[in-house]
Amino acid sequence: MAEQHVSLKRVQVAQPKHLFKQTQLLVTLTQHYSRILNNSNMSFSRINRARPLLVRCMSNIPENSVYGGPKPQNPNQRVTLTHLRQKHKNGEPITMVTAYDYPSAVHLDSAGIDICLVGDSAAMVVHGHDTTLPITLEEMLVHCRAVARGAKRPLLVGDLPFGTYESSTNQAVDTAVRILKEGGMDAIKLEGGSPSRITAARGIVEAGIAVMGHVGLTPQAISVLGGFRPQGKNVTSAVKVVETALALQEVGCFSVVLECVPPPVAAAATSALQIPTIGIGAGPFCSGQVSFF
Repeated sequence: MAEQHVSLKRVQVAQPKHLFKQTQLLVTLTQHYSRILNNSNMSFSRINRARPLLVRCMSNIPENSVYGGPKPQNPNQRVTLTHLRQKHKNGEPITMVTAYDYPSAVHLDSAGIDICLVGDSAAMVVHGHDTTLPITLEEMLVHCRAVARGAKRPLLVGDLPFGTYESSTNQAVDTAVRILKEGGMDAIKLEGGSPSRITAARGIVEAGIAVMGHVGLTPQAISVLGGFRPQGKNVTSAVKVVETALALQEVGCFSVVLECVPPPVAAAATSALQIPTIGIGAGPFCSGQVSFF
């Protein structure tokens, strides 16, 4: 007991002089804690309750910081598809932000964002590639796991990277399962609206996995699109955007991302669909917007 008391007294002396108020508080807590230790009538439970308060005061790390470590998950506070449907029904905007690592995920969590997207855009934003094509599934899983540790409130959506779901529905389902089981995500997002992609989306939904669609400018298809070019600028292209979004809704997607399409086209798609639309450079008429962290 005496050694612990002396140790605590030394901590007081070691405090910087310019932290006068903090030192006063520490002295008060130390004295209180010492009385607890020296009072044989005190229960160990009361001692243990006082210990974290003293340790917290002595720490120079902010209480709510990205360095505070993982927080316990509370399923009652998680955003679910039910919450998103209710917001969409009530006409409330849905917020979605990308994250690729633990610190940014913690910030998203604190900000109360509805959906956290671990996008294959990490290939460009984090890894420095010119396109999203090079990132692998293993690399995506690393990003997904880091984000899942930091974001406990938002619905977590992981992108299926290029080359991991195009060959067959079985391949698509296997990749989606890994994103959930190994990456800790709640749902997946896939790009495009070709018949094979629609079939893949259906298979993933039938496997019990929530799917977010993505139409308009689909970065994984820049080889066909001729670069990062806006879509839906003529009647044929605009109709295709809306029809593709409807097809994704038909197979069970819970939401559709509309990227780089004219605002009137996004408005038409949003009006035609019964599920939320999330806009990326698609104007103000979508059900929600996505931003890059």
